[in-house]
This record gives sequence, C-alpha cells and structure tokens, in this order.
Amino acid sequence: MTLRPRSLFGQLMLALALALLVAQAISATLLWQSAQSRIESAMLHSAAFGIAAEPRSEQRRAQNGTRRELPRLPREIRGRLPRAFGAQSMETLPLRSGEKREDHLEESFAGILAEHGVDVGEVAIVRRNAEADPMTIEYAERRRLQGRNTRWLEGEVLVVAMRTDRGAPWRTIRVPVPSGDPRALGSLALQTAVIFVILLGSLGLVLRRITRPLGALTRQTEQFAGSRNPVAPLEPEGPEDIRRLIAAHNAMEARIGSMLDEKDVMLGAIGHDLKTPLAALRVRIESVPEAAQREKMAATIEEMTQTLDDILSLARIGRGTDPPEPTDLSALAASVVEEFEDLGRPAFLNEGPRLVRSIRPIWLKRALRNLISNAIRYGEEARVSLIEEGRDAVIRIEDTGPGIPDSRIADMMLPFQRGEASRNRMTGGTGLGLTLARAIAEQHGGSLILENRPEGGLRADIRLPS
Repeated sequence: MTLRPRSLFGQLMLALALALLVAQAISATLLWQSAQSRIESAMLHSAAFGIAAEPRSEQRRAQNGTRRELPRLPREIRGRLPRAFGAQSMETLPLRSGEKREDHLEESFAGILAEHGVDVGEVAIVRRNAEADPMTIEYAERRRLQGRNTRWLEGEVLVVAMRTDRGAPWRTIRVPVPSGDPRALGSLALQTAVIFVILLGSLGLVLRRITRPLGALTRQTEQFAGSRNPVAPLEPEGPEDIRRLIAAHNAMEARIGSMLDEKDVMLGAIGHDLKTPLAALRVRIESVPEAAQREKMAATIEEMTQTLDDILSLARIGRGTDPPEPTDLSALAASVVEEFEDLGRPAFLNEGPRLVRSIRPIWLKRALRNLISNAIRYGEEARVSLIEEGRDAVIRIEDTGPGIPDSRIADMMLPFQRGEASRNRMTGGTGLGLTLARAIAEQHGGSLILENRPEGGLRADIRLPS
C-alpha cells in the first residue's frame, strides 16, 4: 500500500508541499551557515579585542623602549561581542593531547589582527568543553560568587592563543561559544507554517477549481464508456480551457450516442429483414422429399441464423438495457454447466468459493456458453472452475484438446478466426465465439486470457475485477 495520492489534485499539492519543504530546508541551511559565520566572527573579534587590549610582549617593550597599547577595535563592534575572559601569557602552547586545531578560525583570526595593525607570528585555536577547562571553571566560580549569570559558560569555550614571533610567550584568551537560540528555530517553524498556509491554501483553491470539473468530466466519461448511453450534458465550469474541453466532450458524446442509436436501428432492420426470409426458407425445406438433402439445407439455414445472431450480439454489446446486478458467480456457472449436462454434453463444474460480483448475468452466461462449447468441440470435455486471485474473480474453462499454437492465440480472439487450422477435430463454429466472450469480459471491466496448459489442452480465464 502506497501513501502517494492518486488524484491530480493530491499529487500536485504533494509536489508543491515537497518543493516548499526543500526550499525551506535550503533557506534554513543558508541561514544557519550565515548565523554560524556571524557567531564565529563575533567570537574572533572578541578574542582579538581582548588580546589587543593587553600590552605587547616584554620583548617588544624592551625593543621599543616604551609601553605601547595595541589598537582597539571599534566601539560599535565591541558592544556586540561575546565577552572574552582569562587573558594570560604562557611559555608553552596551551593545547592538550587529542585536541584538533580550528584551521579556518586561525586564518580568520590572523586576518582580523592584521587588519588592526597587530603583528602576528603564529595563531592556535581549539574548542574545549567548559567543564574540562580549569580557567573557565575558576572564572565561572568567581562570577557565581558575585551573583552573576554563568549559564553561558556551561557549553564550550574557544581557546585562542597567539604570539608575535618564535620564542615569544603565547598570549591566550577564552571566548564562550554561544549556544543555539531556540527562538530562531521557532521563528523558522512559524515562518514555514505561514508560507504553507498562504501558498498551499491559495494554490489549493486554484487547483481545486481546475481538478473539480476534470473529476466530473472523468466520471461522465466512465459512465458513458460503461453504458454507451448518453446522459445529461455536463455543465461547463472552471478555467476557459477546461470549459472548452467539457463543451467539446458534450458534443462528442452526443454525436457518438446518435451514431449508436442509428446503428441499433440499422441492426434491428437487418436482423428483421434477414431472419424473416430465413424462417420462410426453413419452412419451405420441409417439402423437400429427400431427407439427407433436407437436413443439409436445414443445417445451412441454422448456421446462417447463428452467425447472424452472433454478429448482432457482438454489435450490441455494451448497449444492453439490463443494469449490472450482484450475482453469485458459482451459481451462474453451475446453471450454464447444467444446460450442457441436460443435453448429454461432457461439461463438469469443480467446487470453488462463493464469489459475488456486479455483472450482467445474461451476457456473462453467453460468454460461458461460447467457451464451454469451444472446449467440448475441440477438447472433448470442459471443466469449469471458479477461483479467486487477489481481488479478481476468475472463471476458468479447461479442456484436454491439442491447444492453440502460441503464435495464434491472439489471432483466435479476432472476428471470424476459426480453429480448424491448428485443432485437428471437426470444423465448427462461426469464428465469433471467442470474440464475443472477450468483448463481454471487457464490458465488465475484465479480460479473457487464453493459454496452453503444461499438461495439454487449452485454458480460458474470464477475469472479473472486484
């Protein structure tokens, strides 16, 4: 079972929703990267200000002979920075085993100092858990004693160290790493919800205006395809293109209905004009004195009548006035098999499940009679079974004859294709039996499948959907 919507409206709305989610995800990623960049820049500026606010190294003061203060960062920048703390001089680099240096931050920090005229010999920066750094713990304890907030010292700290040249002491300072602001996530979620409501709501109204008349047109077409009887024209609605499509469909349906009505009238006239003289001939041959000749003439007339009935039935499939009705398929198959049993024909019904489908019983009985007759004529006997495969009901007719070459199976369901070329028993039938059975199965939304049995003979399946 798939959760993907099957309707046009559902698929378009799902596609739009996914596109919005992807766009928001990309936007959120870019915003997060930008925020991280601003945070890192603020921490590095704070560290630079803390280091620049201290005097230069003793070596520099001795060389210059005077005490110089390094340049300070602008006041508007200093006011927005996280506060650095713990500035001190150390002879060795304050790195621990296993700590990884932040190379990109070191390059940025060196650039910031260089922009403000500070000579930089070497820079080292690492991230460290605040609880694992003694300097941070000591600083936090002092602030707690002073009654100040220390929550911002509970995460990580950035340990920044620099020296002007080799041999000079390391100047170190620490900057707290700001934790994520939950309000930013809430703001993004609210923004996403607002965008979804506005965009999907407006687009949903537009799509509904398009898909609603398309859905009505689909139902109208399905109803006409099933009954072939025109119904009331569909009222054009929706955008101009959809209205034109509905109007064109109404005109096409009316024209097809008119043609079908004319065809039925013509077929009725043909049936009447041909059957009447055939019936008259049937009466006249009774006066023929020779019995053998009389039987041949009667058989010919009977064959002509049967062919005419099959042609008229094939032409009228789908235009029947009998509506589909729930029918027990096992009872229907049993009644057809009994007809052949009463005539002494070798037709047998295997036990099967009770399956109910909405069908036209008269037409389906006609299809079963044709298939059973073919099985008996070419395969000596017919065995009928009713099985259930998935949600389909299958009426299976099997025989023990020679079967049909695989290359000819598709041709055998075409009109006037007879099986004597491949089945070596006596020739019979009009060549319309399988065509009628297939048309009747398709009228019910199903199919007729022919295949050769591995053990010999032919299998014919009428597959009916639920």
